[in-house]
Amino acid sequence: MATMTVTSTPDRVGRLRKWRVAWLLFLSAALVAAGAWWSIHEKTVTDTRSTHVHWVAPSIRNITANVNATGIVKLKIGAEVRVGAQLSGIVRRLNVTVGSHVNQGDVIAEIDSRPVTAKIDQARMQLSQAEVSQVKARTDFARSQKLFEAGIIPAQQFEDSRAALNAANASVAAAQSVVSTAQVDLAYVAIRAPISGTIASIATQQGETVAASFATPTFVTIIQESALEVIAMVDEADIGNVRRGERVEFTTETNPDHEFRGTVTRIAPVATIISGVVNYKVAISIERGVALLRPDMTANINIRASEHKALLIPSKCIHRQGGQSFLYVQGPGGSIAKRIVSIAGRDADETEITRGLSMGEKVESKTGESN
Repeated sequence: MATMTVTSTPDRVGRLRKWRVAWLLFLSAALVAAGAWWSIHEKTVTDTRSTHVHWVAPSIRNITANVNATGIVKLKIGAEVRVGAQLSGIVRRLNVTVGSHVNQGDVIAEIDSRPVTAKIDQARMQLSQAEVSQVKARTDFARSQKLFEAGIIPAQQFEDSRAALNAANASVAAAQSVVSTAQVDLAYVAIRAPISGTIASIATQQGETVAASFATPTFVTIIQESALEVIAMVDEADIGNVRRGERVEFTTETNPDHEFRGTVTRIAPVATIISGVVNYKVAISIERGVALLRPDMTANINIRASEHKALLIPSKCIHRQGGQSFLYVQGPGGSIAKRIVSIAGRDADETEITRGLSMGEKVESKTGESN
C-alpha cells in the first residue's frame, strides 16, 4: 500500500502561530478585565456596607429590673386549722355554721357530758374507799410499831404493817389520778376555737355520735381571715433579680382596678418544673386589703427588684442562634468579630449585658449575618 506524506507549507505554519498568539492575548485581556471588575465590585460592596453600618458603645446606668409573674393567693402554713373532738359521744350542741366568724376560745360545739360526769363520780368514790383503807393502814402501822418496840410482836409482822401502809398510799395516789383524768375529759366536753377566723367547713352535725378511739374526728375547719399570702411563679431567667424584702404590687382577676401591695418574704431554693418550664415559687406577704382576697384567686404580680448598675446596649444589636445571644463587635483595624454574650433583663429598648462585653468596645447595631 502506498503512503502519502503531507508537508506543511511555511504560510500555514505562520497562520497557526499568529492564531495562538492572538488567543493568548485575548485570554490575558479577559483575566485582567475580570480582576478589575471584581476589585470594583468588592470596593462597592465594602463602601455600601460601610455606609449602612452604625457602631454604638455600651452605656452604664442605674436601672430597676421589674419582674412580672403570675401567682395564686394561698393560705399561710398553719392558717387552716381542723378542729376535732377528744372524746367520744353525742354532739349535744353545735354553735356555728359555714361562714360564721369565731374568736379564739369560743365554744364551737359541746359533747354530751353525762358519761364523763359519771366517770368522775365513780373515780371520786374509789378515791374515798382508798382513803378509808389508807387511814386504817396508818393506824395499824402505828400500833405495830409500838408493839415491835416493846418486843411483843416479831419483826415480820411489823414489816407487813409497813407494806400495807405503803400499798394504801399507792391506792390513794392512783385514785386521785383517775379523778384528775376524768376532770380533764370534762374540759374536752366543750370544743373551743383554737384560733380566730371563719368557719370554712363543718363535718359533724348536732345529734350525731362521734368516736374518738383511734383518730380525732374533725368537727369544723377554721381559716384565719388575715393569714393569706401570694405565691408567685417566677421564671428562671428572672429569679436572679428577685431578693427578699423587695416591694411588690399585684392585682387580681376579681379586683383588676385595685392595686395590692406586699413584700417578698421567701424564695424557694428548688425549682418547680411544669411542662418543661422552670419556675421558682416566691412568697409575698400582703400589707393591706386582705379582706378583699380569697384563697386560690389568680394574681398578676410586678416585683420591683433592687436598683443596680447595668451595662446596656440597644436591643436591636442582639442576635440569637442555637439558644445563644451574640453581638458583632468592632475589632482592630475595623474588623468585625462575632461575640457570644450573656444577657439579663430589658429596660425599655435596651438590654443588660452581664458577660462578654466591656465599656469602650463598639457594637454593630444595624447589619450582621447570623452565620
